[in-house]
Amino acid sequence: MTRLWFDKQTPATKTTLSMQIDSILICPRCGHRSTEQMPTDACRFLYDCKGCGERLKPLPGDCCVFCSYGSVPCPPVQRATRRRGHAALS
Repeated sequence: MTRLWFDKQTPATKTTLSMQIDSILICPRCGHRSTEQMPTDACRFLYDCKGCGERLKPLPGDCCVFCSYGSVPCPPVQRATRRRGHAALS
């Protein structure tokens, strides 16, 4: 089940943005998959694989382990992507 997190409405856009906060992390070493809840207001830099114990760190250019190894980018990146999308539509 995907959980959704809702931003407060912003007066300027009058829209409500939904965030996915569950992501499946896939370990590049052993392939173990784990569904994890992402923080909504920060990036997670380290994650210890529950399969092999490998400590995952973001790849160069990524802000967190969810952006590098997850099925869904982290909420701050989702939010920034949506803002760019709304700006392009204006």
